[in-house]
Amino acid sequence: MPLPLVPWPAAVTFVDAEGPVNPRLVTRPGRVDTAQDSEGFGPEGYRLRVTSDAIRIESSTPAGEFYARQTLAQLERPDGTVPAVDIRDAPRFPHRGVMLDVARHFHPVETVEAVIERAAALKLNALHLHLTDDQGWRLQLRSHPELTEIGSGSAIAGDPGGFYTGDDYTRIVAHAAAHHMIVVPEFDLPGHTHALGLSHPELVADPVLSDHIREVVEIYGGGLPERGVPYTGLAVGFSSLRADAPGLEPLLRDVFAELAELTPGPYLHFGGDEALGTSPEDYRRMVALAARLIAETGKTPVAWHEAGVADLPAGSVGQYWDYRLPRDDHAERARAFVANGGRLILSPADAIYLDMKYDADTPIGLTWADGATSVERSYDWEPSTLIPGVPESAILGVEAPLWSETVRTLADIDLLMFPRVASAAEAGWSAAAGTSERTWESFRERVAGLAEHWAAAGIGFHRATDVPWAQDAVSR
Repeated sequence: MPLPLVPWPAAVTFVDAEGPVNPRLVTRPGRVDTAQDSEGFGPEGYRLRVTSDAIRIESSTPAGEFYARQTLAQLERPDGTVPAVDIRDAPRFPHRGVMLDVARHFHPVETVEAVIERAAALKLNALHLHLTDDQGWRLQLRSHPELTEIGSGSAIAGDPGGFYTGDDYTRIVAHAAAHHMIVVPEFDLPGHTHALGLSHPELVADPVLSDHIREVVEIYGGGLPERGVPYTGLAVGFSSLRADAPGLEPLLRDVFAELAELTPGPYLHFGGDEALGTSPEDYRRMVALAARLIAETGKTPVAWHEAGVADLPAGSVGQYWDYRLPRDDHAERARAFVANGGRLILSPADAIYLDMKYDADTPIGLTWADGATSVERSYDWEPSTLIPGVPESAILGVEAPLWSETVRTLADIDLLMFPRVASAAEAGWSAAAGTSERTWESFRERVAGLAEHWAAAGIGFHRATDVPWAQDAVSR
């Protein structure tokens, strides 16, 4: 059964003054009439019309029909009725994603499939899968089985590691496709590569133990990283590939070629963030190499916005992760992708990084992105004004990342995702913030009304204090 979730449709007209439609019209077999539209609803748009005698869906594509059905499920009231409506709807941005980090803590295929189902019901259409980091390499490759044989056994805090076989990954991709989602896989480099160095020590530099790394270890534990020893801490930025390593290009060519073969979607992500132990010259050289090798596979390279300083293939996509008010040179690096003919995916960390705590009492999560992130703050931003000088036409979409330093189970994922992932979904689908179709006052009321639906679907959402939940709403 589809999960009834926000965002609300962009345009709703109530067409039947007689009140709620008999619920049997929703559930009776054959009463939902799907027709291919002649008006041109686009690749994901639809029309949903509910009257006293029929429910009719019009769309140009199966994806449009799928999203119409999500809206129909969302409209169902606790008593089983639905209002009579005439809805014409289409998304604002073509890319609407969620990211799941399976490198810091490994999550089995079944958990990834559950995340896909939850995301698709929100009308999200991309799963960004963060497959490699200092703590583990999570995808088995025919060309280099040693990467998982040696680099997949660890996780943060010494928890069990793990990896996906090629068949596992194909199953994830197929489940995503069945829910009208693509998978965007990420192999992170030139930093975040300690696990790669376990099987290929000749390709990595010694860990750079900066004052920042020592401070993180002092706060969170885990010990300092050591060359050739699996890493189970939380520190970032200490690892780097060696730009002058003779075997680097052949390995990366093999890795990206096989990843492209396994991935039917248009994008391959190569990270590019937090390479604090890499010299600027070597960083630009290795980022340009990775992007070129991806482009040679026929895929579009995607990287975190730091990579904007490198010479990238025209049309490469940047993913912005800095704050709602950009700091330092982050905005400049993001704009470089646009100047190069590319577009941006927006993931402001102090708004839609789902791994942030809601408040000081949240049992899991972190607070580095300007403190805890309430539901209201997750909603309080506008894509078109986020980065000065970037027009809306240069925004590919919105994505909500969930890093897994403190996330071990699906229950942990649900707690941090819900309800804040709905903020990202609405930013990606609906009209601009501040219009009548997208306001915090409306959003918080709609989210509160979904508590019973989420509970029935087994989602252990967080009962945030800035949402007016019913007194008997089930929560965690």
